[in-house]
Amino acid sequence: MTSPPPSPPSSAASKKSRCIFDLATINQQISEIEAESLAPDFYSDRAHAQRQMQTLSRLRETATTWETLRARLAELRELAEMIEAEPDAQIEAEVQQAVAEVEAELGRQRFRLLLSGEHDAKSAIVSIHAGNGGTDAQDWVQMLERAYLRWAEAHGYKVELLDESAGEEAGLKSVTFSVSGPYAYGYLRGEAGAHRLIRLSPFDAAHRRQTSFAKVEVMPDIGDDPIEINIRPDDLEIDTFRATGKGGQHINKTDSAVRIRHKPTGIVVTCQNERSQIQNRELAMRVLKSRLYELEIEEREREAARLKGAHVEADFGNQIRTVTIHPYSLVKDHRTGAETGDTTGYLNGDLDRFIQATLTARAGEAAEV
Repeated sequence: MTSPPPSPPSSAASKKSRCIFDLATINQQISEIEAESLAPDFYSDRAHAQRQMQTLSRLRETATTWETLRARLAELRELAEMIEAEPDAQIEAEVQQAVAEVEAELGRQRFRLLLSGEHDAKSAIVSIHAGNGGTDAQDWVQMLERAYLRWAEAHGYKVELLDESAGEEAGLKSVTFSVSGPYAYGYLRGEAGAHRLIRLSPFDAAHRRQTSFAKVEVMPDIGDDPIEINIRPDDLEIDTFRATGKGGQHINKTDSAVRIRHKPTGIVVTCQNERSQIQNRELAMRVLKSRLYELEIEEREREAARLKGAHVEADFGNQIRTVTIHPYSLVKDHRTGAETGDTTGYLNGDLDRFIQATLTARAGEAAEV
């Protein structure tokens, strides 16, 4: 006896996606930008034209994806009706597989809809700094770096090391790297905050339990995007020095490393990963530009919170996530309640459940505003 024919996806979740995704509006936006691009003076403002064409590319990709899904759903509906009228085990099995594939793609697209922030589509710059915990904290920085690099690799992102400061005995005092690819910032920005590690210290002769902290910063990589931040040459203090990190036999023979201090804010950025001083300076300016932009965003958010009467907690010790390796294995996010007992998988880059939980929680908070 054959099983009932499969039904095309029509769950409440699918209905919710239709409520928050308006394909007609997307197509209207595409038409408006296309019409604007035909104007004779469209490219007179090259920065604006570049932003609009990038937006157009993303909108077209989104529209194509959802139109393809809609067409596939219609096709599966017709096949389901055929099987109901004339049962065929082979066709039914094929439809069952196709339905599963469509459901999986719908899930991915519903998840993508959560990335609606102004800069979510951009690449990211991630910095990790050792906090309380001495050598264990510096080792924790390196463990977190490895986890994020593994996550990025698994998701097809390109990673570029921008700067790192080695620990005195082990690990890293700090590290900064870029994660390049669509929506890297949107996925990773919820990782910003203090991360705590509890374990038996491998650096303690008595092998006692140690609690250590690391601070993660995530900024949008604004690259060459025009932003309203005026970086005056007079506001910069630029030093060069010999690089001390890895880089081959030539890296220590010239003053290729660059340190830039932004005098009005006190922000200091260093870059020594490249052999060329020019390349290091360009990378350092890129990081500085992103830090200044992030500072401006934080100031606006603090002002918005003040007007709303909300209390902004800026205490570094207020961890967002704890990884416990001893006396038991548990990773727990203190904001969302997401957790897993697979600490090994987490430290090897299995971060998706925590990233998704943060995005879902953020979407829920936005809906309540």
